[in-house]
Amino acid sequence: MTERSTLDLSSRDPDWWRQAVVYQIYPRSFADADGDGLGDLRGITRRLGHLAALGVDALWLSPFYPSELADGGYDVADPRDVDPRLGTLDDFDALVAEAHRLGLKVIVDLVPNHSSHRHVWFQEALDAGPGSAARDRYVFRDGRGEHGELPPTDWQSVFGGSAWKRVPDGQWYLHLFAPEQPDFNWENQEVRADHRTTLRFWSDRGVDGFRVDVAHALAKDLSEPLRDLGAPELSGEQALTAMPPGTHPFYDRDDVHEIYRDWRKILDAYRPPRMAVAEAWVPGARRALYARPDELGQAFNFEYLQTGWDAEELRQVITDSLTTARAAGASATWVLSNHDVVRHASRLVLPPGTDPDAWLLSGGHAPALDEAAGLRRARAATLLMLALPGSAYLYQGEELGLPEVADLPTEVLQDPIWEQTGHVRKGRDGCRVPLPWTTTGPSYGFGSGGAWLPQPPGFASYAVEAQDGAEGSTLELYRTALRLRRKLLDGEELTWADAPDGVLRFDRGEGWRCVANLSGRAVELPAGEVLLTSAPLEDGRVGPDTTVWLGR
Repeated sequence: MTERSTLDLSSRDPDWWRQAVVYQIYPRSFADADGDGLGDLRGITRRLGHLAALGVDALWLSPFYPSELADGGYDVADPRDVDPRLGTLDDFDALVAEAHRLGLKVIVDLVPNHSSHRHVWFQEALDAGPGSAARDRYVFRDGRGEHGELPPTDWQSVFGGSAWKRVPDGQWYLHLFAPEQPDFNWENQEVRADHRTTLRFWSDRGVDGFRVDVAHALAKDLSEPLRDLGAPELSGEQALTAMPPGTHPFYDRDDVHEIYRDWRKILDAYRPPRMAVAEAWVPGARRALYARPDELGQAFNFEYLQTGWDAEELRQVITDSLTTARAAGASATWVLSNHDVVRHASRLVLPPGTDPDAWLLSGGHAPALDEAAGLRRARAATLLMLALPGSAYLYQGEELGLPEVADLPTEVLQDPIWEQTGHVRKGRDGCRVPLPWTTTGPSYGFGSGGAWLPQPPGFASYAVEAQDGAEGSTLELYRTALRLRRKLLDGEELTWADAPDGVLRFDRGEGWRCVANLSGRAVELPAGEVLLTSAPLEDGRVGPDTTVWLGR
């Protein structure tokens, strides 16, 4: 019996997610079955064998819903359908069936904070006018000033500029993100009921879990008069430490947890219960609230992603993250890359203090990066992450060692951040460039035609075809690591061991030790059988930017 079929026998385990490895797919950039340059569901289905061979436990699909792509698919026009450019509901069902046949769970993205401005409800709201029931599903307000010409508050959009947009009849609506993404009013019972319907719709189609976008922003203080914040930066993450916890007018309010307790009752009605993970950009102690068993159950750990390549800082973040997860009754989560951040093969070698936005604006030239050094560090970071107790979330292409495509020409950029910030921030397109599957072809095997974002020529050397079966390749490193991890997992604890400065050492149970050398010098290897290394040993010693797994 294979390891994968053993996993299938435990597919009804309600706790399968606690130490799962989840692979994030950005559908438009994974694989293109019809050759139109845009990734689609049938393309994903055809490539699921890659994920099974990689050894992940689940795949997470970023939005595949009808969308005009004002925000890369996170502007959802219908949360219970498939964008026709990406396929049909039948295609989705086929994808889920094939994933389950291969022993893979399926997680889908929910976007409950806002809809697309093309959503039927928002169009009804525009037609219905001020004071209507249709407008109450969103956040409409009269403006300030003699003629209502000023926004209702000074709240700022995450993407830049005011968080309010005026409509022809004079009222303003709230959009914490792009203007094409009006915020729902979660005090409205129709809004709550409709999202319950969405949860059941996808759960009934066999989905195993949900990733909840902007989970910390649903509940808002809409009591009159609406509160100004007094400073633009208080519309951002800084506000979460500048104000008493739970009191910000639209971020991380205490009353958001009532929504998730309601959702958990629905998710637990299925067998096995559907899992959920929160995207909540909040401090650790507040993040634990979203991960409680009677709420979503798990939350992304962004402190880990945001920590630099420093042993002492990482040790502290790991310790704090495990403590926070334990307090919530959840397992910890670890992530190095996703669809919103610079890929870690590039990010981890940016000099300390580098502004990623400025670096992207320079096309990746100021400073220029050593791609080989970045890959070495990324491989070491990956083995460190995969040795930690909890769930690891991988982002498509990191198993190939893909760097950030920082030099995309500005004329091809799709991310609304570019326009909304007046060309000050280049945005997130550089981590969303379609994957290379083959070493040749118009889009390196992504599809039979081109790709919606141009791939650099260097992608050929990173392609799956170039790395498959190649000793020492990053792809084979991931495959080996995930195979070993499945065998070695034992509990959700780690024990720190003494180590030289710049080195992390910890034990996982009785049979597994991890040593990560983040220093600039080679260090002695502790006793034990070498199971896997991110880079070759140097005369039996652990070189800089190298992680080793040892059997005990």
